[in-house]
Amino acid sequence: MRRIDHPLEHQSLGRQTQVTSLHFGQPGAGPKAYVQASLHAEELPGMLAAYHLRALLEAAESRGDMRGEVVLVPVANPIGLAQRLDHKSMGRFELGSSENFNRNYPDLATAVFDTVKDKLTQDATANVAAVRAAVAAWLAQWKPANALHSLRKTLVQLAFDADIVLDLHCDCEAVLHLYTETPCWPQLEPLARLLGARAVLLAQDAGGVSFDECFSGLWWKLADKLRTDPALAGLPVAQACGSATVELRGEAQLEHGLARADAAAIFASLQHAGIIAGAPPPLPEPRCAATPLAGAQTVKAPVAGVLVFAAVPGDTLAAGDPVVDIIDPIANTSLTVRAEVAGVMYARTDDRYALPGDDLANIAGSVPFRTGNLLGA
Repeated sequence: MRRIDHPLEHQSLGRQTQVTSLHFGQPGAGPKAYVQASLHAEELPGMLAAYHLRALLEAAESRGDMRGEVVLVPVANPIGLAQRLDHKSMGRFELGSSENFNRNYPDLATAVFDTVKDKLTQDATANVAAVRAAVAAWLAQWKPANALHSLRKTLVQLAFDADIVLDLHCDCEAVLHLYTETPCWPQLEPLARLLGARAVLLAQDAGGVSFDECFSGLWWKLADKLRTDPALAGLPVAQACGSATVELRGEAQLEHGLARADAAAIFASLQHAGIIAGAPPPLPEPRCAATPLAGAQTVKAPVAGVLVFAAVPGDTLAAGDPVVDIIDPIANTSLTVRAEVAGVMYARTDDRYALPGDDLANIAGSVPFRTGNLLGA
């Protein structure tokens, strides 16, 4: 294993922050996987899973089982990890700009299209190499304007040439679920099975340019751009990266047993992908069908009040089933908010008081009905 510390630029006077990456195997020897934890810095289950995954990767490397390369970033957001307000962790948004740490990553396809379009040939493998070389050159000239941009650049430079990118998050209270782009689903289905995902939400460009979509989006967006030009339409561009946001249940579910199981599932998925040698466990039956993110209902509060949930994460609901009662003890009223779609309720808030418009829960419906930006704040 090699450890590399990456100093972030543009910190305040007298301060220095760094991102640490752990490298297993040899670069270029085979396929590459990139795994990072806790980009939303208060979401800690990913860090614990990374701790247990590191041990598995060290053992595999000592056995000579690394066929490719794995880069593990166990703490992806040291900036957010240090942010606190009124004794509460504030790791989702950068306090100086109010930007979500998991939004506004670069559109790599647009950044490199003019550079690579005349270098592509009928050789699909060579095209992947040409695109990745162009992305590397573009990233090298990126001048971060502040610490947040420096963090983004550092993480993208570590991940851009990976065949698999996994961004480990969690929700407030949730069952394990995944978000991935539709073109990635065939590559990532084994991971969803091994993790026992209870919901898989698919979209092609969910909006906001999240970290995972920065990498998978590069390839399908390039392919789309080529198809619009008659002179380039026949050139092959593979979906060379499968990326996903993996939601490891709820914020409070920090248990060694769960984290060991998650680490073992990720490790097994890397064996299935040919990055690590050894016989992986057989794929279990899927615990859910993949559904469109555009079909997921975000249950919102129509009024203010105290929340009393009628459903827990993992419940399968029919349209019309009660999700939560909102109690107003002054007016002596109780309003029941019901599911508008059928599906698994895969997440809910950990707050128990809501204001009008607050997000309360998420249900994985199978019929698309939403458009535009499909991600929350």
